[in-house]
Amino acid sequence: LADMEAGNKSAMRHCRKSQGRALNKFGDMLKTGLDKINRNKVMGILIIEVHSRDTIESLMKQGTQSANDFAWLQQLRCYWDKERDDCLFRITNTFTPYGHEYQGNNGRLVVTPLTDRCYMTLTTALNLRRGGLPQGPAGTGKTETVKDLSKAIAKYVIVFNCSDGLDFKSMGRMFSGLAQSGSWSCFDEFNRINEEVLSVVAQQIMCILDAIKAAKHTFMFEGTEIPLNWGVGIFVTMNPAGAGYEGRSELPENLKAVLRPISMMAPDLNMIMEVMMFSNGFSAASSKDLGKKLFTLYSLCTQQLSKQPHYDFG
Repeated sequence: LADMEAGNKSAMRHCRKSQGRALNKFGDMLKTGLDKINRNKVMGILIIEVHSRDTIESLMKQGTQSANDFAWLQQLRCYWDKERDDCLFRITNTFTPYGHEYQGNNGRLVVTPLTDRCYMTLTTALNLRRGGLPQGPAGTGKTETVKDLSKAIAKYVIVFNCSDGLDFKSMGRMFSGLAQSGSWSCFDEFNRINEEVLSVVAQQIMCILDAIKAAKHTFMFEGTEIPLNWGVGIFVTMNPAGAGYEGRSELPENLKAVLRPISMMAPDLNMIMEVMMFSNGFSAASSKDLGKKLFTLYSLCTQQLSKQPHYDFG
């Protein structure tokens, strides 16, 4: 993009060619009988590089000419900041410091346009000192997207499955630990918690976020003074109340005020299948065809077969 600004109009095309060559090389590596660890590594790289290829193509389609265009700024980008002497992840006009948390050789999600939009909302929420609230039907990748964003910026995320047995004291203990360790949390099925408990939880979250906003190093939480790590991120996911899901309560207004919502709808399954095939060693052309065929097959299965739990083709 810097070359394009300087007047080299074909810079993006060269970039796409070299990206294509790199993808083919990684694809060929998968066919050489790698051991399990290296295979996982190459598959992870491939999934991320395919997204880079798609990003370059969309930038070319939109005619992006500068590194300040929104089409480029909306991507999750990694920089070394000389002033801070640290690694930062930038997206739109916000930045998040790299977490330096070693997470092992785990896989990554296929990044779809929905994932990108969710990243934007969650990182903006963090920078506004708010929590994030991905909500939508089951199987749309709400929790997985929070986990994937944490992998991207190397933050430790604790996923906790909520139930109606939780009281404000046990939630308070969890928030106290999160505030001190600076970890991220993902409270799954959050609106299963009783409404009267949720109202107190909103106060607890507000207490932590206000302390970060005031740039405090210690703060009073539930009557105890505790140290505060500003890296803490509070995310909750839920299915909408009254949409055929049992035992879900509506979130109280004071809780809605501290959580930034994003609606997670049906992910692009066709694209996910195509990238999964590609990252498992199929060529680019055959993974496109096979992805379409598999998508058609599983869509038919979903429509035609019975609604038994072991038949859930999502």
